Amino acid sequence: MIKNYLKVAWRNLVKNKTHTFINVAGLSVGMAVAMLIGLWIWDELSYDRSFENKDRIAQVMQHQTFNGKIGTQTAIPIPLGTKLSAEYRNDFKYVVLSSWNYDHILAYGDKKLNQQGSFMQAEAPDMLSLKMIEGTRTGLKDPSSILMSQKTARAVFGDEDPMNKTVKIDNQQLVKVTGIYEDLPRNSTLTDVSFILPWDLYMTTQPWLKRAATQWGNNSFQLFVQLNDNADINKVNARIRDIKAKNIAAQGDMVGASFKPVLFLHPMEKWRLYSEFKDGINTGGAIQWVWMFGIIGGFVLLLACINFMNLSTARSEKRAKEVGIRKAIGSIRAQLIGQFFSESLLVVAFAFVFCIVLVLLILPWFNQVANKNMSVLWLNPVFWIIGIGFSLLTGVVAGSYPAFYLSSFQPVKVLKGTFKAGRFAAIPRKILVVLQFTVSVTLIIGTIIVFRQVQHTKNRPVGYDRTGMVQMSMKTDDIHKNFMAVRTDLLSSGAIVEIAESGSPLTDVYSNNSGYTWKDKAPDLQDDFAYVPVSPEFGKTAGWKLIEGRNFSRDNLADSMSIILNESSVKFMNLKHPVGEIVKNGDDKLTVIGVVKDMVMSSPYEPVKTTIFAFNRNSANMIDIRLNPKVPVREALAKIEAVFKKYDPGSPFDYRFTDEEYSKKFSTEERVGKLAGFFTILAIFISCMGLFGMASFMAEQRTKEIGVRKVLGASVFSLWQMMSKDFVTLVCISLLLAIPTAYYFMHGWLQDYKYRAELSWWIFAGTAVCAIFITICTVSYQSIKAALANPVRSLRSE
Repeated sequence: MIKNYLKVAWRNLVKNKTHTFINVAGLSVGMAVAMLIGLWIWDELSYDRSFENKDRIAQVMQHQTFNGKIGTQTAIPIPLGTKLSAEYRNDFKYVVLSSWNYDHILAYGDKKLNQQGSFMQAEAPDMLSLKMIEGTRTGLKDPSSILMSQKTARAVFGDEDPMNKTVKIDNQQLVKVTGIYEDLPRNSTLTDVSFILPWDLYMTTQPWLKRAATQWGNNSFQLFVQLNDNADINKVNARIRDIKAKNIAAQGDMVGASFKPVLFLHPMEKWRLYSEFKDGINTGGAIQWVWMFGIIGGFVLLLACINFMNLSTARSEKRAKEVGIRKAIGSIRAQLIGQFFSESLLVVAFAFVFCIVLVLLILPWFNQVANKNMSVLWLNPVFWIIGIGFSLLTGVVAGSYPAFYLSSFQPVKVLKGTFKAGRFAAIPRKILVVLQFTVSVTLIIGTIIVFRQVQHTKNRPVGYDRTGMVQMSMKTDDIHKNFMAVRTDLLSSGAIVEIAESGSPLTDVYSNNSGYTWKDKAPDLQDDFAYVPVSPEFGKTAGWKLIEGRNFSRDNLADSMSIILNESSVKFMNLKHPVGEIVKNGDDKLTVIGVVKDMVMSSPYEPVKTTIFAFNRNSANMIDIRLNPKVPVREALAKIEAVFKKYDPGSPFDYRFTDEEYSKKFSTEERVGKLAGFFTILAIFISCMGLFGMASFMAEQRTKEIGVRKVLGASVFSLWQMMSKDFVTLVCISLLLAIPTAYYFMHGWLQDYKYRAELSWWIFAGTAVCAIFITICTVSYQSIKAALANPVRSLRSE
């Protein structure tokens, strides 16, 4: 019996090729979208799941109150780690202090590479359950050791055995390879940690760390912990929350105490998806994209199912006579139900196969856009259960209407020709069409607003000139010690316009300072300035815009105790005539010699932070170079490399273009926009296929009506108008639903950005016009084809 069902189902599908193609194509595209989004969500939800102790690992963070607003940060002081390790062992199995993950130079023989790594305490490998390929997790107990990832070891040593080999770090310390660990997964927060150095080595080679070891107000480090098996995170949070506040007050740091620090543990399972805080409350983070794409995937799949159900129910009404004949010759209702379900499930089976083919074709591009390394989960039973389960569910739902409705027909009425589908038979299909275009139009508006927000922020004035700027991170003092010689050689080569040193790149801020006082400062006003030490050439190099005063000068010895403020600082300090004002920081009296326009150095979506530019008196972190626009970039970089190799032969020539670094700040929103745009195009495609199928069915259903109207003198235009207006009306109804829905959700999304684009009326009007135009284009082919048909053929049976 089943074989017969499938044979008849196959014949029906082959007989109605257009109907079958639309159903299979639309459903397979919808299922492919859902599968791609499902793989993306699976990857996001599996972040940091590879660590054995993931449920017990957390990062120590703190809330601080700044002028009535609570801010949250991951940076903590060293003494906190020391105290937790010594006095809270009942709560913590491991307490691990860590530096930030920065670029370091790894030198072996003639090979010099820039790789990202961290200094961590010896218990880190055990806490992170590193999978050791060679050596053991105890390797960091040797202060002159290094643990490398497999990929880094291969890059440094090639085919040589790396164990016990000696590597030079930043042209300073020699360390021995005591272990090679398996590369951390790409969907891990710590994936960029390509090597780990001992914390003890960090403490002994950096003089400033000896002071920081006792400073409770020096928030410059990270702290990770693993809770004991019997420890409750909420109870531990309550025990540690005031540790810093008590110790910073006892140390006499009144400025630090004024920030009212509150410590808490942020579990590893929330690092990726719940990383954002507002006023001390965890408001989410990347989880919003998981929800958004999950909803998009669900709706796109719904569109495909709507097509399937619409076309299946529409076509089923033409099979009334078939049902009547089958019943007349003895078919029972159960057999008819089985027949219709067989056809539906066969279509879904084909769609599922084509869906997997589409996913395999699209996945490489999808990975590139999403910046992931996903693959089809062939061996995961959940993948097959969801895929096959959904296919069966879709087939049953789509086939339920024809199966139960048509099988209930009375054969006498059907064969006599007295059966009619009823006045309201088309209403469910019209409702589904409205739902389809409501979803599609909402997606179109949402995608436009995402792209508009990114573009709006990209066009934001940044206060300096990014074009032709190159920035380099300095791992040694060699360039700083010979800076004037380097500058002279580069200027004489003609490769550059100017070169400068700075404590932070133009696209980030590495340091913050507080505790400043100035004339008429309110007693309860808290200050927290971005602090950027720069060389006197920085202003010309960056192309900042001086509003008042002057730049730093090497010829003026007093400038070593001078500062330059940005506009936000002047406004915050309420200085009416800032040039010449004295700003105190401890025992230092700093003179304001200039004011510059605000420079967007941190997030382009946030207000510019109050910033102090100081005369650089110590070693620099960054070298900023403005290339000569009259010299080809490749030629200029070759000349710069030659000069840098002359004065710092031990460091690789590693540079980055400032405009490219700035563009990376938009990577998340641009990625979301591209993916949303791709899914929106597919949603429109699916909706248009559904419209095309429905228009085809209606044209076929009204063939005789059109023939009669032509005989009575109706024009092709009037017939096209008659056929199209029903669909245009449905789309107009969907616009009335979609526009306020899109406005509500996208307005709420934009509120997360302090620097945001406005919701212009033309976005909604333009989308409405496009939707109507797409509808008319989609249905016009079938409408015009029916209007041009010869009425003799359509009426000859009469």
